[in-house]
Amino acid sequence: MTYLNLSSSERLKIQSLGDLKKAGYTSRSIKQELRDNLIEKIKNKESVFPGIWGYEETVIPDVERAILSMHNINFLGLRGQAKTRIARMMINLLDEYIPYVKGSELHDDPLQPLSRFAKDTLAESGDQTSIAWLHRDERYTEKLATPDVSVADLIGDVDPIKAAMLKLPYSDERVIHYGLIPRSHRGIFVINELPDLQARIQVALFNILQEGDIQIRGFKLRLPLDIQFVFTANPEDYTNRGSIVTPLKDRIESQIVTHYPKTLETGRKITEQEAIVKKGQGEVVVVNDLIKTLIEQIAFEARDSEYVDSKSGVSARLTISAYETLLSTAERRTLINGEESTHVRISDLYGVVASICGKVELVYEGEVEGPVIVAQNLIGKAIRTQFLNFFPDPEKSKKSKINPYAKVIEWFGAGNEMEMIGDMTDREYAARLGSIDGLDDFVDMLSAYGNKAEKLFMMEFALHGMAEFSLIGKQSLDQGMKFQDLVSSMFSGPDDEDFDFDEDDDDSKLF
Repeated sequence: MTYLNLSSSERLKIQSLGDLKKAGYTSRSIKQELRDNLIEKIKNKESVFPGIWGYEETVIPDVERAILSMHNINFLGLRGQAKTRIARMMINLLDEYIPYVKGSELHDDPLQPLSRFAKDTLAESGDQTSIAWLHRDERYTEKLATPDVSVADLIGDVDPIKAAMLKLPYSDERVIHYGLIPRSHRGIFVINELPDLQARIQVALFNILQEGDIQIRGFKLRLPLDIQFVFTANPEDYTNRGSIVTPLKDRIESQIVTHYPKTLETGRKITEQEAIVKKGQGEVVVVNDLIKTLIEQIAFEARDSEYVDSKSGVSARLTISAYETLLSTAERRTLINGEESTHVRISDLYGVVASICGKVELVYEGEVEGPVIVAQNLIGKAIRTQFLNFFPDPEKSKKSKINPYAKVIEWFGAGNEMEMIGDMTDREYAARLGSIDGLDDFVDMLSAYGNKAEKLFMMEFALHGMAEFSLIGKQSLDQGMKFQDLVSSMFSGPDDEDFDFDEDDDDSKLF
C-alpha cells in the first residue's frame, strides 16, 4: 500500500500501529519506493525532472536507469552542471507521507523497527504504539564534504551527557548520539564534493553502503539502514584536492557523467529560467533575442578559451549572473537619464565584465593578461562569432567587387571618430549611430529588425563586429568605447590594457 494520495483526514484516522495494519500497510525500502513511483511516472508520460534542460537524451535516462536498478548514484561533472539540483528533485519520486514510530529519532518503520527506542516501544505498546507521519521534504539530507567533516558528524558518537542523564554505562547502545547518515534512515542522503572528504572518512562509508554496519567507538552495531545515497564529484578534484578511494567508488553502483549545454538554445532556456528579473525591470528594459544569444555565446567562448582552465569548467551561473547584470546595466542608465524605459545595447555587455571575472578560473597566460582583459576578450569573441550569422564575412567581402563595409570604413578613414558612452540617453545614442555615414543603409540592406530600437541595436552590433574583424579600430574608454580608423587607432598610444590578443589573428588588435 502506498500513502502517496492519502488526504489529511485519512492520515488523521491512522494514529496507531493497529490502525496502520488495518489499512493494509506493507513496508518497502526507499529504493523500491523510488523505483515504483518512477515506473508510474514513466507510464503516465510525466516529466520526472522538470526544468532540467539539455539532459533529455543523456543524463536523465542514465538517472532513470540507475533508479530502476535501485543503485546508489555518483554524479561526476564540472561545476554548474545541475548535479545537486537533480539530487534534490529525486524527492519528487518519494511517497508524499510515510508512517513512523512516533518519537523515534531514526524515523523507524513501525513494521521494521531499527533503533532501540522503537523496538522497546513496540514491545511495550504493541498495536497501541503511536504513529506519526513524515513528509517527503523531511526525508532529504544534504552534506557538503569538507576536510573537517568527522566520523562523528556522519556516523555518530557516544554522548556523555545522555549517559549521565539516563544513568547508563558507555557500553549501552542508548547513549549513542547518531550522526547524519543514521538520521537519514528511510531517506535520501547526498554528499556533495565527495573527493573533499578525507580518505579515512570515506572508508567509514564502506560497510554502510554494502552491509549497513556502523562502528562507533568500539560498539558492535548492525543497523540495516535504508538509504538512497547520492554523491557529487568534480573531475578536477581527483588531482587538485583529493580523490574518491577505489573501494568506495566500487561500491557506488552507477556513476553518471554530466555536461554543459550543447547548444545555445539550451543555454538560453536555462538562463531565462534561472535568472531573477527584479520587480519592475521587465517593464523598464527591453531585451531582444540576439543579446540573450550573445550572453550564452560568452560562456561557450570561455569554455574553449586558451586563457580559461578547461578542467575547472565554466558554470551556467556565469550566464545567469551576466544576464541579471545586463538588465541592471540598462536599468541604471534609465535611472541616471530619467527615462521610463530603454532597449539593451551591445555596449551594455561590457557592464557584465564583473560577472564574468569571478566565474572563470584562469590558466597562467590568462593571469598574465588579467581577468578584466580576458572577460573583455570573451565578449569580443562572442560578438565576432555571432556577427557572421547576420552579416557577410568581412574577409570574403574584401575580395569581392562590391564591399558592403566600404562606406563605413571610408567614413572612419576620413578621420572621423565616434565615442559610444555607456550612459548616453536614448536620443543621443540614436543621434551618434545615425551620424556614421553608410551605417544606416548597411543595416537596412543586410539585417532584419522589428522596430527603430532594434535597428539601432543592429547598427551598434555591426560597428562592434567590424571592429572585431579589424575593419575599424576600437579603443576602451573609462565610460565606454571609441571607434576610429584602424590605422589611427594603432598610433593613438593606448595603454597595454587596451589590446585584445585574439588567437585568430597574427597580430594584436585594439579593443
